Amino acid sequence: MLWGFYRIPMSRETSQPLAGNPLGSPADIASTARSVREMFEAVAPHYDLLNHLLSAGLDLSWRRATAYALRDSLAKPGSIALDVCCGTGDLAFALCRFSRGRVLAADFCQPMLQRARLKLPHHSSNPVRFLGADTLLLPFNNDSIDVITSAFGFRNLANYSEGLREMRRVLKPGGILAILEFSHVRWPVFGPLFRLYFARLLPRIGTWISGVSGPYQYLHDSASRFPDQRALEKIIRDAGFAKVRYRDFMGGVAALHLAEKTAG
Repeated sequence: MLWGFYRIPMSRETSQPLAGNPLGSPADIASTARSVREMFEAVAPHYDLLNHLLSAGLDLSWRRATAYALRDSLAKPGSIALDVCCGTGDLAFALCRFSRGRVLAADFCQPMLQRARLKLPHHSSNPVRFLGADTLLLPFNNDSIDVITSAFGFRNLANYSEGLREMRRVLKPGGILAILEFSHVRWPVFGPLFRLYFARLLPRIGTWISGVSGPYQYLHDSASRFPDQRALEKIIRDAGFAKVRYRDFMGGVAALHLAEKTAG
């Protein structure tokens, strides 16, 4: 279920957010990145199956909704959209439905990119260009990208502020940032039930199907410790973005944050 966009007055208090994901220290970017890469290499063969199964297919609808929210920017002739932490490419392919320009997708985990490229024949009308790249060191010029997106990947960055600064660097003035990420459920009855599923059942199902212990416990741990809607809104604003707003999916199971890079 989609709800409207929210703008949070800056006078409201927010909890102190984590500076990066819980696998390592924001000050030790290299080791944290290595741990994240190795983890996704291990689950790559089952990544799509588990994403769709564990979310009951809602992850695909949330990606489609993200692309729809960006349709005006994507529809500009010659636009360039970049999906970072792209995984197996589902959001990038959703962006193609509205794009009249180019869609690029970057990830630093090669097995995930290999899975994404296998999907290309089914999306040949506007193919995505996949490339290996770290979101903290993007291989693009300043002010060169119209839209930057990330779906359930921003949470895995070693340092959130560094990632936002790098994304802001490559965005054109007036460019749009869209971050789709797990958030904090605010529905009073559904919230406790979802947290029980997320903490107890999801890690067990993920481990059973993938045959790899650890990654799906990390999914719970990293999502549970990730900044909530208001805290992430503040992190994005503090990184120099304007017009920051968000919308909840399923009462906050996930949230889509949109922001704009202003001139100057």
